[in-house]
Amino acid sequence: MGWLDPVFVGLSIVGYFGAIWIALAAVLSLATRKHAAFPVFLTAASVWTADLVALGLKAAVERPRPGTAIPQADPLLGAGGWSFPSGHAATAFAGAVALSYFWRRGAPLFFGLAAAIAFSRVYVGVHYPGDVLAGAALGTLVGLAWIAALRLPRRSARAPRQSGAGPQAG
Repeated sequence: MGWLDPVFVGLSIVGYFGAIWIALAAVLSLATRKHAAFPVFLTAASVWTADLVALGLKAAVERPRPGTAIPQADPLLGAGGWSFPSGHAATAFAGAVALSYFWRRGAPLFFGLAAAIAFSRVYVGVHYPGDVLAGAALGTLVGLAWIAALRLPRRSARAPRQSGAGPQAG
C-alpha cells in the first residue's frame, strides 16, 4: 500500500453522489451571507444532471472497468457498473462550474478539488484516464448549460430588446 493510497481513496469516497459540492454551496452561502437557495439549487441541478447523463452514457457504451478487463489490475476500491464516462469526474466538474459561477475567486480551488477527485478514480483503479477526461468534459458542459438556462430569463427581463424599428433621433 502506497502512502498516497488513503488520500486518493478518501477523495474518491468524498466524490460519491456529488454531495460534497452541494454541501460546499450551502456552507459558502452561509459564510458569505448569500441567500443559499439559488447556489444550492444550481449546484444540485448541475451535479445530479451530470450524474444522470453519465449513467445513461455508461449504459449505452458498456465499457468494462479496468478491474474487470485487466487481470493484473488490483483496484483499491470496489466499483460496480460500467466505466465510461466517470460519474465522479462529471459530478465534480459540474459542481466546480456551478460554484465558480457564484464565487469566481474560488475557481482555482474548486477545479483543483474536481481534478483531484477525478484523478482519484484512475489512481484507485476503477477508471481509465479517458473515462475521467470524458466525465470532466461532460460535467463542465452540464454546469455551463444550467448556468446559461438560468441566466436567460433574468437577462431578457432586465434588458429591453433593441431593434432598428425605434423612433429616429433628431
